[in-house]
Amino acid sequence: MNKVAVVTDSNSGITQQQAKDLGIHVIPMPFTINGKDYFEDIDLTQQEFYEKLNDDADIGTSQPAAGTVLDLWEELLKDYDEIVHIPMSSGLSGSCETALALAADYDGKVQVVNNHRISVTQRQSALDALKMAEAGMSAAQIRQRLEDTKMESSIYIMVDTLKYLKKGGRITPAAAAIGTILNLKPVLQINGEKLDAFSKARGIKQGKRIMMDAIQKDLENKYAGYYKDNKIWLYIAYTYDKEAAEELAAELKETYPGLPVHTDPLSLSVACHIGPGALAIACQRMLEENETVG
Repeated sequence: MNKVAVVTDSNSGITQQQAKDLGIHVIPMPFTINGKDYFEDIDLTQQEFYEKLNDDADIGTSQPAAGTVLDLWEELLKDYDEIVHIPMSSGLSGSCETALALAADYDGKVQVVNNHRISVTQRQSALDALKMAEAGMSAAQIRQRLEDTKMESSIYIMVDTLKYLKKGGRITPAAAAIGTILNLKPVLQINGEKLDAFSKARGIKQGKRIMMDAIQKDLENKYAGYYKDNKIWLYIAYTYDKEAAEELAAELKETYPGLPVHTDPLSLSVACHIGPGALAIACQRMLEENETVG
């Protein structure tokens, strides 16, 4: 039986300490802040990031350097036979495409997963991969399993401030000004590789209801069979406001008492574009290989 290493990046929300405890290898995402380089969870904490974001620092994101990825792979292949590498969604970053190109020189020993995951759903993919590796599946089998189910997750994100969407050019300054006056809260959707507009809410309360209704619709239609058998993971993700996230998580647990709910901060790479105060609800089918809650 081949020994398979699981690699992901810090967009998964898995911290360096958690990675060490789990036996997963996490590549820190790089940031440039006011011209200085930082690495998530190495020399840049969530708190420090939001302090700099609130101070209107010039923040840029990039993908991990090819040398960083290759060095990790080479080190791991001294102790492992194969690697499953799970980067953030190819629709949201070039890191997946880069990893695929680099892996071409490894004769199948490195399998790069392109299953359109980010944040809490990317985390679950890494956990699923770990369980499959422990069960004796090869890296190629794990990659195939994760990619076969790539469309079986949904994320809805309510943005609290329009400032960062305007800053990133996703909405015009005029639209941002009108939206602020009307207290509009855009609700975005990630389903597959794209981040798309889903709805607009007048205030946070309506925004939460839109997301709860969207998840309910997905559970009753898109994931009906898995929902009936309680084979669904539920998640709350957030930027900065942990208290608001915990309140929403409590509501989700009350609504779906038979389903596990996990709460984590949203990836800082996503936070750059949507700012603090965002809330997200996500769901994902449980793979048969990982149906035991834990």
